[in-house]
Order: sequence, then C-alpha cells, then structure tokens
Amino acid sequence: MNNEILNILDSLERERGISKEILFEAIESALLSAARKILGRDKENISVKVDKETGEIKVTSGRKKVRSEEFGRIAAQTAKQVIIQKIREAEKDIIYEDYTKKVTTITTGLVHRFEKGNIIVDLGKTEAILPRSEQVSKERYKQGDRIRAYIMETNKTSHGPQIVLSRKSPEFIKKLFELEVPEILEGIVEIRAIAREDGERTKVAVYSKDEKIDPVGSCVGMRGSRVKDIVRELHGERIDIVRWSDDTRTYLKNALSPAEISKINIDREHKRIEAILKDDQLSIGIGKHGQNVRLASKLIGWEIDIRGEEPPEKEPKVEKAAAVKKEKEKEKAPSISKIKGVGKKTEPVLIEAGFDSLSKIAAADVKELTKLEGIGKKGAEKIIASAKEMLNNGKR
Repeated sequence: MNNEILNILDSLERERGISKEILFEAIESALLSAARKILGRDKENISVKVDKETGEIKVTSGRKKVRSEEFGRIAAQTAKQVIIQKIREAEKDIIYEDYTKKVTTITTGLVHRFEKGNIIVDLGKTEAILPRSEQVSKERYKQGDRIRAYIMETNKTSHGPQIVLSRKSPEFIKKLFELEVPEILEGIVEIRAIAREDGERTKVAVYSKDEKIDPVGSCVGMRGSRVKDIVRELHGERIDIVRWSDDTRTYLKNALSPAEISKINIDREHKRIEAILKDDQLSIGIGKHGQNVRLASKLIGWEIDIRGEEPPEKEPKVEKAAAVKKEKEKEKAPSISKIKGVGKKTEPVLIEAGFDSLSKIAAADVKELTKLEGIGKKGAEKIIASAKEMLNNGKR
C-alpha cells in the first residue's frame, strides 16, 4: 500500500461517494485472509493494520513483525482486487438507494432488449424491467425506442438492483398530469380518483381547493394543450376529465358524462345507483362494450345500473274507442264556416265563445250573439236562421 493507492481511495470517495473507511476495512480484512494463507503459521495470532495516513501495512504474527518485502507484492494485488470489488458493490448500493428514492416517479430510458415478453430498459447507469403484466397491450416497441414509465418498486438481487416499471398503472396517469399541470404539482388542484382501461379510455376526477380555479379547465389546458400531450404519450388513449363532488348525484352525473341522466335512484345501504336515461342517451351512457358505465362505477366506487325510461301507459280501449268515434262524428258534422253570415273573422269569435257546432248556434239567442265582437242584430238573426236550416236539411 502506498500514496498512489491512497490517492485512488480519495478519488473514489469524492467521485463515487464510497467511504474510505469502508474500503480500509475491506482491504484489511482481505489482507488478513491473504496473510494467513501465505504465512500459514499460528493463523489465529496474525493481525494486519493499514496506516490511513501513510498507507503503510503492518503485519504481525504473535509478537513478531512480518517484513514488508515478504508481503508487499501480494498486498498490492489483494488491495487492487478488493477495491474493484468494493467499487462494484458500492455502485450497486448507490443505484439501489437512488432509485428507491425515485419510486412513484416517472423515468425515461431506451428499449434495450426483450426477454420472455418483458422489456429491458436502459436507464443509463443501470437497467430496469417493464414486465409484460405492466405493459399496455396495444403498445408496440422496438430496440432503441425511447420510453417513459412509472417506477413501481426496487428490489435487491444477487445481480444488483432490480427496478420494476409500469405503463399500465393508473398512478402513471396521475404522474403525467402532475408533470403537465402546474396547479396539481402546487397542490391547488387534486386528482381524487382514476379509473382506467389501459390503451382504451381513462376517467380522471379532479377537485380544486380554490373556487376561482376550474379544475377541469386547468387539466385540459388552453385549447386542450395539456391533455393532448398526455394523450400523445399514451398513444391515443381517450381521457375524460370530470369534476369530483361529495354529492353522489352530482358526482354520478359528471362520471357518466357525456350522457344526460333523467332520474337517479340511490340505494346507500348496498352502494347501488339506478340511473334512468332517455332512449337517445342510453347508448352514450353505457358506452362501447359497456365501457363508460364500467369506468364511472370504478370512479365513484358504486355499482351503477342503467335503464331507459318507462313507456307511457296505454289508454283504455273503451276510452280510446269513444275518442275515435267522437272524432269521426266531428269529421261528418258540417263545419260552422258553411253557415251563411259566418266569415273568416266571425268563425274564430264564435268558436272561442263556445258556439263551435250547428246545434249550439241554432239554439242560441240573438242577444247572445250580438254580444260578440263583429256580429250585429241582423247578422245574428241570419246566422241562427242558416244554422237551423242546415240542421233540418241534415235530418231529412
């Protein structure tokens, strides 16, 4: 051990964050093991000490000091091997600790290779795994593609740290919104719930702590710029942003958007909701293959049943038949417009006053008709006489 190796240790401590104390302990342990193999005498009484200031090695066997010439070359080789090994171990530990702190954040890497359906991602200092179970089924990658993913967890293995990624987790959506929407990162707007069918459609419920700030508008952005960036990252997956509410009825209406609900029946005991929609809104409420109602149910945490409005009750056959007969009789009866003295202006006046048939006009008194606007005494007499004549001719 000499000044050169001491300089190397100083450099490692500065550049890679590996403590010199750890390296000195490891070197002393390795040298002690080497000394026991070389000297082979009274193994239990052999000790090795490295001077941390000068790098000088002191080896003793019992009370006897072992000469450096006898041990120097082997000591240098052993120290070199220990340093290399410790560097590798320390780097693995540093990477593990670094990415453990990054769990629940988003990282970016390059697709390196494929192993049994899993994607191995090169993160620069290390590799990560995107398991098949955490991949979006519709997404396809090739070697060298840039990929962003959510760091789910880190594990220690004999081969080094294992970093597990996900693009399928709803938390990935949440982190993308945090990156794109400053109001969420600042804590003004909150994401209260996410329901996702990866690769197809996602519903996000948002809430604003500040009444002046619209949570939906903040997430959508100017002309949809913010949500468009997220949709682009998700390769076209549809994103519905809805306003969260502590009122179940309001929250349901928002969650089932864009469908319009006519009536809501709530069973709080069993956490079930019956949503009644008009016929033209049913398909919108249910969605493609039931997707809209399924995601709305996940979002609010209630079971949702959707049905159409009840059709109006049919009229009783007797009443309907009577109404039809009455209409036919009206059609057969002569119109009051054919009465002499009844013109276009007089007809609506008579009808409004209740004189809407020949029989009613024929039975009327002259004084009753003269009270109506536009009908004088002679006109009233003419109208009544004509109505009576028409009735008599109709009876013959």
